Amino acid sequence: MPRQFRKDVERGLSGAPKTLPSKYFYDKKGGELFVEIMNLPEYYLTRAEHEIFKEQSEAIIQAFEISPEQHFELVELGPGDGTKTKELLSVLSLKDYQFEYLPIDISQNALDQLEKELASDLPGVSVRKKQGDYFTMLASLRETHHPKILFFLGSNLGNMTDRQATKFIYRLGSNLAPNDILLLGVDLIKPAGIVLPAYNDPAGLTRAFNLNLLSRINRELGGNFNISNFTHLPEYTAETGIARSYLVSSVEQTVTLNGSSNAFHFAQGERILTEISRKYDDEIIKQIIHSTDFRISNKFTDKNGLFADYILKRA
Repeated sequence: MPRQFRKDVERGLSGAPKTLPSKYFYDKKGGELFVEIMNLPEYYLTRAEHEIFKEQSEAIIQAFEISPEQHFELVELGPGDGTKTKELLSVLSLKDYQFEYLPIDISQNALDQLEKELASDLPGVSVRKKQGDYFTMLASLRETHHPKILFFLGSNLGNMTDRQATKFIYRLGSNLAPNDILLLGVDLIKPAGIVLPAYNDPAGLTRAFNLNLLSRINRELGGNFNISNFTHLPEYTAETGIARSYLVSSVEQTVTLNGSSNAFHFAQGERILTEISRKYDDEIIKQIIHSTDFRISNKFTDKNGLFADYILKRA
């Protein structure tokens, strides 16, 4: 990780415009801050998707069109604490569906914690955790030949460009069989007055979350970022449907990393793009999956129409 982290940081800060990969937000401190962010009243995403699972799990299961007697594998990419998925797992277990739950995550610690909680909360659910890269783990499941329902929730797709999203979903489909299902959770396009506070809350948690990335670079790569010389700036318009988060240099300055021959110069007002958060509607989803093996089978939204979970069936 340190070698790849350094490589990605040097490449991003050498570019024009400068960027930093959002996947590096989640060190220990970043993870703790994000848990706090998810509980903020302004951060609607988690609550809206949780509502869908809490209120509509039975309808979602019916839309899978799979019989209780048919054994299948429910595979989840990046399950986190599994709060939303537990709602659906509980209904499946109660109705005696024959299935196995396979969470896939790069973090062994997150998987171990999830397994422990499921053993306590839903002891009847069979859990087989898979630690590693998404596509490596999915490829290893091909040999089981069981029908698969794949979860990719939380609008994690929104961190990709539309072109990247198409390639990602195509690769998912290449690891699935005809009639297998992808349940895709995405944030919907909505007014800036709802979106922007979720990325710039009054408590300053999203600001601290973004700036923590610079602190991580200082700590792990020997950077000399002066955190007070950067501000957090989110941008969003409903016309584009894309939220972007930036760190902005408030002064002209130069930053270095230990062991690197590169020096990274910032002009006053120069930005680092740290995150893209894409918002969607039906037409955008159709465009993204047009050249993949998937087609929209069903769609579930929360009562306020903030978030959607699409059921995509592989042709």
